[in-house]
Formats: sequence, structure tokens, C-alpha cells
Amino acid sequence: MTKGILGKKLGMTQIFSETGEAIPVTVIQAEANVVLQKKTSEADGYEAIQIGAFDKKPGHQNKPAKGHADKANSTPKRFVKEIRNVDAADYEIGQEVKVDIFAEGDVVDVTGKSKGKGFQGAIKRHNQSRGPMSHGSRYHRRPGSMGPVDPNHVRPGKLLPGRMGGETTTVQNLEIVKVDVERNVLLVKGNVPGAKKSFVTIKSAIKAD
Repeated sequence: MTKGILGKKLGMTQIFSETGEAIPVTVIQAEANVVLQKKTSEADGYEAIQIGAFDKKPGHQNKPAKGHADKANSTPKRFVKEIRNVDAADYEIGQEVKVDIFAEGDVVDVTGKSKGKGFQGAIKRHNQSRGPMSHGSRYHRRPGSMGPVDPNHVRPGKLLPGRMGGETTTVQNLEIVKVDVERNVLLVKGNVPGAKKSFVTIKSAIKAD
């Protein structure tokens, strides 16, 4: 069954293994998550739990959010997500989910919102190749042909310049190097999507052996 927790990306650092090898890690702060709601096959058609993390400021709380959180004897949360394919019977509404659900060596998938890059050209946005930069070439960094003459319009899906980044992205099969229960911190090997202080979801890897 799937395990999951919500956290905040604090940044990257490195730690050293017993053999002296430097391991790049991402530091994720995962304060105690609260189970706000349970979904069951009988009532909803699928098994899931809804968890929330990081309290909202009092001025940002509204009545619907307060009423929803009151059922779990909690406060409205800034970051709320559903974790599917869990055994809802193992959880109770109001229960806290902490980093100790994971252990060192576990393999996880981390989902976050990628950094926004603003308006970018076709080369950076779609990894296209440029033309020659000299010898009379009049084609350098343009997107290329807009398509055949016949339809008399640009086909949908044509790779063109535009806004890049700011999309939900998942990096799969990352290893948990360390679990710090006292500080509610996970150290994950490698990089994860998003800017510093952005929210991420850590779940059991779906493609792990």
C-alpha cells in the first residue's frame, strides 16, 4: 500500500557516507501531517486519505475550511492533498502522520511545482537545435517551419515559444538517506522539483522493485 506525507523543500546540501563519498541531498521539512478526511470504497468508490500540513494564518482562514478542520480537531491547513491507494482502516480522522512512516533506504516519488522560467524560446523550452550562427545562415534560434501549406493554419501541438515552468512535476525513485524524527526532516538523495520553501508531496515509489 502507498505511504505519503506533505512537506516543504528547504534547499540542498551534502552529507558524507562512511566511505567518504559526498552525497547530494534535498532537505524536506515534514511537520506532523493531520488526517482531515477518509475516503472509502463503499462511500466514495476508492480508498484514500486527505492530509494537511502547515497551519494557515488566522486572517486567511474561512468558515468552510474551519468547519472541515474542526471534524479532525485541527486548524485549517495551507497544503492539503489526497493520498490514494492506502488502507483507510489504518488511519483515524485527526491522526498525525509523521516522518517515521519512512525509513532510511526507502524509495519515494516526490511531486512539486517546477520553478517558473517565464517566456522562453523554442530552444530552451523544447530542447530544439539551433541553426548555424555564421556563414550567411539566416536561421539561428527560430522555431522553424509552421507546418505544411495545405491546412492553411498552424497545427495544434506545434512546439512554439511561450511560458515555461510552473507545472506539476514528479521525480521518481529517489532514495531516503536519513530520517530525522526530532526535527521532522527527511534527507532525500538528489534534487526534487520546486523552489526553496515550496510544498512537495512524498509518496512511496510506484515503480520501485
